[in-house]
This record gives sequence, C-alpha cells and structure tokens, in this order.
Amino acid sequence: MIKKFLFFGALLTLFGFQASAQQTPVTSDSEQKILIAYYSVSGNTEQVAEAIQKDIGGDLYQIKTVSAYPTIKKELLSQAKREISVGYRPKLEKPLPDISQYDIVFVGSPCWWGTIAPAVSSFISDKRLAGKTVVPFITHSGGGEQNTLNDFKRQCQNCLVKDGGWIGYGNRTFGLADWLKDLGFTK
Repeated sequence: MIKKFLFFGALLTLFGFQASAQQTPVTSDSEQKILIAYYSVSGNTEQVAEAIQKDIGGDLYQIKTVSAYPTIKKELLSQAKREISVGYRPKLEKPLPDISQYDIVFVGSPCWWGTIAPAVSSFISDKRLAGKTVVPFITHSGGGEQNTLNDFKRQCQNCLVKDGGWIGYGNRTFGLADWLKDLGFTK
C-alpha cells in the first residue's frame, strides 16, 4: 500500500501537481486584479502563462531583457550558468507594468541551472512586489523544480509567495487547471 502511495505521489509530482493540502486557498473575487508576468526564451513558459490567463483572466506581461540571449541552446546554457553563478541581474526592457494596481502577481520562469532565470530575478528584485501575493510557476526540460521555489521566496522580499507553485515539464499544462482551482482561482 505504501509503495502504491509513493508511486502515485511521484507521478503527480512528475506531471506538475502539488499537494493541495499544503496550499492556502487564495480568495478569487472579481475585485482582485491579477497580473501574469513571465519570462520565456523557448516559448514554453509563455504558453503556460497564456493558459493561466485563459483559465482565470488577468493581464499578461512578458518580461524581456534589453540584451537578447543566444538562440543556440549550448550558448544559452553557458551564458545562463555564468550569470547565475555570479548573481547577475540583466537590465529589463521598459516599460515595466505598474504593479501597484495588482493584488496578485503570477510570476513564471524557466528553471535554469536549478533556479529561476536571471531576468525573473531582475523583475522580482526591485521591491515592486512588496506587499503582493506572488504565485510562482516554473517550466523545466527535465530537471524539475530544484531550488526555484525556495529562490522565489528568498528573492521576493516582503511579499507573500504562495507555497506549492506549479511545476511543469516543457509547455505541458497537465494539471494546471486543477492547481488553479485548488488555489481558489476561477474565472
């Protein structure tokens, strides 16, 4: 029986589910304004952000860096590794959204070298999210979440980062609607 439970739990984690018992529902009334900010190079995180918007509404904002990342995967990974190892925060394109008008901010990032992408670190590091509820969602290409959710909590100072962020492989949104429902979000 325990083996079946562990196997089922591993499958749920693999496909992006998080245990809803650990999550505190977020009240989703029509008065709350939602921003869905995301960074995406390959398009995977963008597709998940669009699926979230389709399910619950809200405004989309794509986080963009002033300098583009390489399109060749090996070069991209090499640059990302260097940047993450030194804590580099790239400059972001303007205009940035007026966060003050939002109650809840979903923030999406690919998992690069076990953590959030440097562009997302730039987005959350300037204290604009202070006092906001932040709901992280992560995409990966096989490495899982690693340190991403802990790094969100560490970097996002003075905001409430929801436990149990959504973790998905590539652009697959399997379990996304259920995760949003478990958090209390409906359109």
